[in-house]
Amino acid sequence: MRDVPVDPGTGLTNFRRYTWWSLLSVTAFFLIYSVARSRVMDAATPVPARLAAVAVLALTVVAVAVSVSRRLPPVPLGSPGTDPGGAPPVGWLVAGGAGGVALGVILLALGDYGLWSFGPAMTVSIIAAFLPGRRRWLLIAATAAGAAALGGVAAAASGRGSLFAAAFPAGLVVLTGWVTLGMLWAWDVAERLNAARRLSAELAVKDERLRFAADLHDIQGHHLQVIALKSELAARLMEADPVRAATEIEEIRRLAADALRDTRAVVQGYRRVTLEEEITNATRVLAAAGTDARMDLDPSASGLLRDPGRHLLGLVMREATTNVLRHSRARHVEVGYRTADGLARLTVANDGAPEDPGTGRETGPGTGLRTLAERLRTTGGELTWRHDGDRFVVTACLPVETR
Repeated sequence: MRDVPVDPGTGLTNFRRYTWWSLLSVTAFFLIYSVARSRVMDAATPVPARLAAVAVLALTVVAVAVSVSRRLPPVPLGSPGTDPGGAPPVGWLVAGGAGGVALGVILLALGDYGLWSFGPAMTVSIIAAFLPGRRRWLLIAATAAGAAALGGVAAAASGRGSLFAAAFPAGLVVLTGWVTLGMLWAWDVAERLNAARRLSAELAVKDERLRFAADLHDIQGHHLQVIALKSELAARLMEADPVRAATEIEEIRRLAADALRDTRAVVQGYRRVTLEEEITNATRVLAAAGTDARMDLDPSASGLLRDPGRHLLGLVMREATTNVLRHSRARHVEVGYRTADGLARLTVANDGAPEDPGTGRETGPGTGLRTLAERLRTTGGELTWRHDGDRFVVTACLPVETR
C-alpha cells in the first residue's frame, strides 16, 4: 500500500543528487590530479604510455559514475545499499577496479611512488560500498596492506626511501574508504528515516480502518448471531406453535431493522466528520508524511457554522489532504479557515502538484472534489480548485447559516 508519495518534501531526491555528485567529483578530481601531476605528462614519456593512461583514466571515471548510480537507487528506494535491479553492477565494478589498478601500475612504473595509489584507492572504496559491513573493511585493510608493501618494495628496489612510499598509499586507501563509505552511510540513514516516515503515515490510515472494521464487526456479529438463533427457533415452532413462530419472525424483523440502523450509525459516525477534527487529523498525517503544514485558522469561525456545514467542510478537508498525500510531492501545505461577509471559507493550498491538474483528483464515489462541489452547491455554497504552476488550491465556501 502506498497512499503517500515517497519524497513529500523530505528532500531525499536532492540529497541523492548531492551525494552522487560529491562522490563522483571527489573521485574524478583525484584521479585526474594523479595523472596530471605525474610523470605521464612529461615530454620524455612515450606517447603510447600517455594515451594508455588517459584511456584508463576515462574508463575508470565512467565505471565509477555508473557504479555510484547503481549504489544510490533513485526514489522510490529499495533496501539500503542494494541495486534496485537486484544485483551490484559486477561488470562495471570489475572495469573500474581493473582501470584503477592499471592506472596505478603505469604511474608506479614511471616512479610516482605517491600518486600511483590514487587509482586503486578510489576504485577499491567504491567496490567496498557494495559489500556487507565487515567485508568492506577487510577489503580496505587488505588493500592498504598490499599498497604499503608494493610501494615500499618498489621504492626500495629503485634505491629510494621506502617509508613514504609505504605509508602514503596505505593511508590514502584508508582515508578514501572512510570518506566514501561515510557519505554512503549518511545516504542509507536518510533512506531508512524516509521509509519510517512513510510507514508512520500508512499506519495512521490502517489504524483508522481497523477501528472502523472492529466496530462494524462487533455490531454485525451480535445482531447476526441473535437473528440466526431466533430463525432456528421460528423454524422449529412453525408447525407446533404457529402463533409463537409468527412472534419470533416479527422479532427477527425487528432485529434486522436494528442491525441496519446500528450499521448506519457506525458508518455515519465514521463519516460524520467535523472540520476541526479533519484539520487536526490532517496536521498529524501530513507531519507523519514529512510535509510542512501551516494552519491559519480563525478561532471564532468554528461556532458560526452549524453541524451540517462543518461536516461538509470536513469532507472537503479530508479530500484535499488525501489529494496532497496521493497525487502530489508537496513540501508545504497551507490551510486557511475564516468567515467574512456571511461566508465560511476554507482554503487548502499545496506545492508539488502534478502538471496535469485533472489527474487523480477523484478518489471514489461520494468523496471526489466534483461530487463534493455538487453537495456544496445544494446548500448554497461553492467548491472550486485551480492549478497554478506547481501549486494546487482548493477553496470551499458556505453560508454561515447553513443547516
